Amino acid sequence: MKTYEIAEDIAKDLNLCEQGIEEMNKLLEEFPMRIPDYYYSLINFDDLDDPIMKMSIPTKMEWDPNGSFDTSGEMYNTKISGLQHKYRQTAMILTTNQCAMYCRHCFRKRLVGLSSEEIAKHLDAIFSYIEEHKEVSNVLISGGDAFMNSNETIERYLKRLTAIEHLDFIRFATRTPVTYPQRITNDPELIELLREYNEKKPLMVVTQFNHPKEITEEAKAAIDALSEGNIPVKNQTVLLAGVNDDPDVLGDLLAKLTSIGVFPYYVFQCRPVTGVKSHFQVPIKRGLKIVEGAKKLQNGIGKSFRYCMSHPTGKIEILGQAPSGEMLFKYHEAKDPDKDNGRIFSQELSDSQAWLDEIS
Repeated sequence: MKTYEIAEDIAKDLNLCEQGIEEMNKLLEEFPMRIPDYYYSLINFDDLDDPIMKMSIPTKMEWDPNGSFDTSGEMYNTKISGLQHKYRQTAMILTTNQCAMYCRHCFRKRLVGLSSEEIAKHLDAIFSYIEEHKEVSNVLISGGDAFMNSNETIERYLKRLTAIEHLDFIRFATRTPVTYPQRITNDPELIELLREYNEKKPLMVVTQFNHPKEITEEAKAAIDALSEGNIPVKNQTVLLAGVNDDPDVLGDLLAKLTSIGVFPYYVFQCRPVTGVKSHFQVPIKRGLKIVEGAKKLQNGIGKSFRYCMSHPTGKIEILGQAPSGEMLFKYHEAKDPDKDNGRIFSQELSDSQAWLDEIS
């Protein structure tokens, strides 16, 4: 896989002068860049508003210090290095800090491509924790990107996890169908591996398409390969300013996803991450109008997603606006289920508010 990782790699296409190259490389010391040649080929450099460019190439706006590096409280949910257990039924393993592409809107900018401190190191301890916690019914293998692990590493996880009786299914979080589909289409061993372990325990892939331009023939071939391995694929779109914050664009994306056998799962409110918040977040009130406009363009399957935010207190669904003008929310999942499970609440928001800092 050829990748673009330093400013000199993209200087010609961006018409960067020496000072521009120096400034970008300084930024990349803090927030690295990696773009596979496949995804890079999707960029239209004649369009300064190109959505693929915005998601992959860094800008000075990432220097903005506003926001937080841990917007969902992942540090407080870590039980063993690399293992998070926030929701009762779900355990998540951070298996790597590597991705095929480092998305500019990444909510793990503190980690991806930089630090291995939060990555799974003590696998026996992690597997023992999951075995001992019978309430855990599923495991999310994440990162970074779970499919950036070698097949041998993936099999190591699958061999242990599929043997745990109280697990119902296992999910892989990967954006390779979008950014590097060749990881799937050029590796029949991976598909055979997934097919084999899918017969022991149901497997699922959760990916992230954010714009219709990402649904290419190569991406479709990756989805088809997973389907041939009987692996269902679900999608979690992030609502991003300048990328898909238009009901027609978002609606087109969701419709095309269902047409290739990818089922919309969530549309997520972009998190207020340092280096992300200032240029990618969409205000919640506007976001709701965009999502509802996109939903009107879908068939029944396409309407099944939820518009949510991953908050430190739980996964909160954004339901709508009450006649009083307040926004209505519901806990789809709660860190404290005894207190918040299924709780509906209302909150008055300003027109520019893009997150819930405090919850009533």
